[in-house]
Amino acid sequence: MGKAPPGKYPQVRTITDSERIRMVQEIFSTITGRYDFLNRFLSLRRDVYWRKFAAAKMTFFRTHRYLDVACGTGDLSVAAARRHPHITVTGVDFVEAMVNAARRKVEREKLADRITLLQGDALCLPFDDASFDVTGIAFGIRNIPDRSRALSEMLRVTAPGGQVMILEMTFVRNRLFKGFYSLYLNHLLPVFAKAFSKNPAAYYYLADSIMNFPAPDEFSKILEQAGLVDVEKFPLTFGIAWLHVGKRAN
Repeated sequence: MGKAPPGKYPQVRTITDSERIRMVQEIFSTITGRYDFLNRFLSLRRDVYWRKFAAAKMTFFRTHRYLDVACGTGDLSVAAARRHPHITVTGVDFVEAMVNAARRKVEREKLADRITLLQGDALCLPFDDASFDVTGIAFGIRNIPDRSRALSEMLRVTAPGGQVMILEMTFVRNRLFKGFYSLYLNHLLPVFAKAFSKNPAAYYYLADSIMNFPAPDEFSKILEQAGLVDVEKFPLTFGIAWLHVGKRAN
């Protein structure tokens, strides 16, 4: 793995895909315990609103099933199940600690009869073609080096006419706000994380991965190149996060 400054992970542009995959797995295995708390604290709870917004955009028409890829601790799975009481949800994540945390959350929310959680790989989803009306991923696509393959798999398991949704953070392009946002990502966020996380270096990686994620217009083109049609994008909270929604052609 490429050399990193003390207390930091290597920059994503300096390492191979396989190195990045191992690094991401290590990061998310070590921050699980405080993951939800830090998400709420560091986003001022806007992450809750972003997931609710995504869930509200979901449309179910055939299978009445939702697939949450890179589900983490299950927040979007829970948001979808609450918003759409007639659906069942499957969440998949390749980090065992995250899946276990998601299962505990689902039990607490009394949704275990509607949400199933599995350890699995976004690049090789263990589902038949056209199994889900909606396939989504929240704050996970930037951690997958082979995004084209991940999008192809998401499209494959989505029913014709169904939605593929990507909720992701990106670097704000607004000239009035991007200076403050850069300061927050690179300096304030790691300081806050250090006070609460056993692995504060993970939040340097978070900042780096956000700053290196494609701009919204560019990412929309990536989705279209992957085969999605009718791609729309929705800015959230000054463009800190964006929801991209496309469909699998009929």
